[in-house]
Amino acid sequence: MQAVLLREFGAADMLYLGETSRPAAAAGEVLIRVAASGINRPDILQRTGNYTQPAGVSHLLGLEVAGEIVDGDLVALAEAGLAIGDRVCALVAGGGYAQYCVAPVAQCLPIPAGLTDVEAASLPETFYTVWSNVFDRGALQAGQTLLIQGGSSGIGVTAIQLAKAMGARVIVTAGSEAKCQACLDLGADFAINYREQDFVVEVAAMTGGKGVDVILDMVAGDYVQREVQCLAEDGRLVIIAVQGGLNAEFNAGLVMRRRLTITGSTLRPRSVAFKAAIAKSLQQHVWPLLAAGAVKPIVYQVFPASQAMQAHALMESNQQIGKIVLTW
Repeated sequence: MQAVLLREFGAADMLYLGETSRPAAAAGEVLIRVAASGINRPDILQRTGNYTQPAGVSHLLGLEVAGEIVDGDLVALAEAGLAIGDRVCALVAGGGYAQYCVAPVAQCLPIPAGLTDVEAASLPETFYTVWSNVFDRGALQAGQTLLIQGGSSGIGVTAIQLAKAMGARVIVTAGSEAKCQACLDLGADFAINYREQDFVVEVAAMTGGKGVDVILDMVAGDYVQREVQCLAEDGRLVIIAVQGGLNAEFNAGLVMRRRLTITGSTLRPRSVAFKAAIAKSLQQHVWPLLAAGAVKPIVYQVFPASQAMQAHALMESNQQIGKIVLTW
């Protein structure tokens, strides 16, 4: 099969389209003929040698795919209500940048009615991540306020839509007026241009000094001390990436007085059972919203797999609003 391969760790031009062996589905797995593959920030980190994949996982990049089931564990498929020939999207721990990809049956979801393969390929990584961190770990409830750092990212546009669909109030930060407007167009209540405004000051003004209930943070570093100031009593800060650095200082006294929670997670190394539970929640609570058009995939640009280098360069430029997808 064809796959996007890596000559060596480094810049985007280390990626190329080549030949490799086709994987085979084991017990509890399916083989998917891939139509489209989503691109995510961890792919960039893996390409540069800064994100080692879990043991036993394909060396190929790619964490989400959409396509057709062509082989697999028939018993597991039947138990999941799926069959050979079904169109699905899947979260995978690696191997997504290829014409064929193996995925656990429990991490496959039927493509929502009306969605293309490209749109479906943009869903798994961000929707699994947002559900797990905003609603499970962050416990966001209707009527509460969520602050999203990086509202125009793939994670951000998903979090905006899901939080609004669940009845929450949403504040986002973004790096340009155009990105702020895109977030508002998706339903965000307020957008802060972090290049021109201090989000601590703005959040205080927008919440009447109360603060927000949940923060979804992809920056960490020196943002943490400022985010602690933005949290309301019993607020939760959920860190899912460290683009601003690994180390952080914050006012521990404020954490105690306001009974704050600082937490975080990584999804990739978690068990199939853990991810299966998220899949069930998504199919119950979110897939009907996608089928109804109440929540929409936001695809910024599509590249043929042969142009994976250009797709990675675009992601690293931070120009995109939403997801970047490869097609096969």
